Amino acid sequence: MNLFSLENKVALVTGCNKGIGKAIAIGLAEAGADIIGVSSSMPSQGSEIEEKILQIGRKFYPYQADFSNRESLYTFLEKVKADFEKIDILINNAGTIMRNPAAEHSDEYWDRVLDINLDAQFIVAREIGKKMIEIGSGKIIFTASLLTFQGGINVPGYAASKGAIGSLIKALANEWASKGVNVNGIAPGYISTDNTEALRNDPVRSKSILDRIPAGRWGETDDFKGPAVFLASDAAKYVHGTILTVDGGWMGR
Repeated sequence: MNLFSLENKVALVTGCNKGIGKAIAIGLAEAGADIIGVSSSMPSQGSEIEEKILQIGRKFYPYQADFSNRESLYTFLEKVKADFEKIDILINNAGTIMRNPAAEHSDEYWDRVLDINLDAQFIVAREIGKKMIEIGSGKIIFTASLLTFQGGINVPGYAASKGAIGSLIKALANEWASKGVNVNGIAPGYISTDNTEALRNDPVRSKSILDRIPAGRWGETDDFKGPAVFLASDAAKYVHGTILTVDGGWMGR
């Protein structure tokens, strides 16, 4: 079981104030990692995620950053790199979704989604990855999507961003695998989070989705603890450029 231990590791988790990011941060802490948590809504102290990490017995370091704002993003990166000599694990999870048919999908929707879901993801990976390359070790895990593989409906910006994330995972893995850095992704299926609330509240769409999922249920955020710990641990040291689907069997249907 030492293969899965994250003792003495430091993990940076973006978008960790709620949903999948929050669950992953808790899972990594349960495996032994201290957590650097960043979110646009992260309070300086007293957040629910901070209290949970401290209860587990690990350290929590909160940061606030707006990933749609390049100045805010770089200010955060400069500070976190100054504060931590070594970051062992990066969970590139922060993201957003804007729903509107393609013919009505505004420039503002498109730009915001791509800024957060793609541009910021690359910049964070590049800046944290530099130090990992220098040290010769590190784990980078992106949150991809079923729309890394499929087109979706009424979410053209989101689909474009997540398709690009799939290619970025492979591109970085091709360059960094030989340098001791593992770059992989996790593609969530249909999970009970804020992002899917509109779908779950639509009886027709919800039924059509559930009818296709072999597991017969919407996923829960806790379903991501194990996959994240695996990819962040020595158990996955020969895993590079892979996107692990956590989807109840959706992609196998």
